[in-house]
Amino acid sequence: MTPPIKNKTPLTGRKILITRAREQSAGFAKHLRKLGAEVIVFPTIEIVPPLRWDGLDQALDQLKIFDWIIFTSVNGVHLFWKRLEERGMKRHLPSSLRVCAIGPATAKGLEEKGVSVDYVPHEYIAEAILEKFKKTDLQGKRILLARAKVARDVLPKGLRALGAEVSVVEVYRTVKPRGGSKKLMKLLEEEQIDGIAFTSSSTVIHFVDLLKRENLKSHLRGIAVACIGPVTARTAKVWGMNVVIQPKEYTIPGLTQAIAEYFKKKDAQVKCPAAELRGI
Repeated sequence: MTPPIKNKTPLTGRKILITRAREQSAGFAKHLRKLGAEVIVFPTIEIVPPLRWDGLDQALDQLKIFDWIIFTSVNGVHLFWKRLEERGMKRHLPSSLRVCAIGPATAKGLEEKGVSVDYVPHEYIAEAILEKFKKTDLQGKRILLARAKVARDVLPKGLRALGAEVSVVEVYRTVKPRGGSKKLMKLLEEEQIDGIAFTSSSTVIHFVDLLKRENLKSHLRGIAVACIGPVTARTAKVWGMNVVIQPKEYTIPGLTQAIAEYFKKKDAQVKCPAAELRGI
């Protein structure tokens, strides 16, 4: 791996590979570069529209019947409004419709659309959203859940168990980019990668698929695996990855800071080995 060097910033001399969709990588890469990292952008997912819009179109025509709408990613926000515009519909939501965003990035995306967000959970996962609604009378309430085609069922099942009528609509898909297997293997074998950052379970699964699930441990030997939150980390661990970096706040800035702190601590350990600390 890259040998530690005297650095002014925590990530100087470190090569970090990020697997986020290309259109969402710029901000993350910028954060890492500000801390001195050499960033290699290698998207393992692409965000694309649904194959059919039927479900979302039906929901858009009946927005006034819903009490809540929940967005579980900023991708859902962008594609939701894209479809509104394509259909020539009003860009604002009904005033009676309350809005939940899973995290600050999603909330910011909504605010940029002129939407006032009623609730953002303290933890940016589906389980935390449920904690809020457990304190609310949902009996007979109608909730629209705008999300990816493939997603966990924790949220819709939990909301239905609380008495809500839940309509789940697909607003985008995550797909694996074509090709890339050989390029990824070459990067891992030749580029002396210090860390790999995963920002969703999809980025993990597609990464594993690109490596054809073969020799995963050998390809990741000596590389620090970073995951944005517990759901992504759980997926990585299922595939035998040793997740050593996970932020307390499940955001890109939080993940960036956690990566910096990990390598800063690692460099300090190299400079001050245990023997020196004991005065030997």
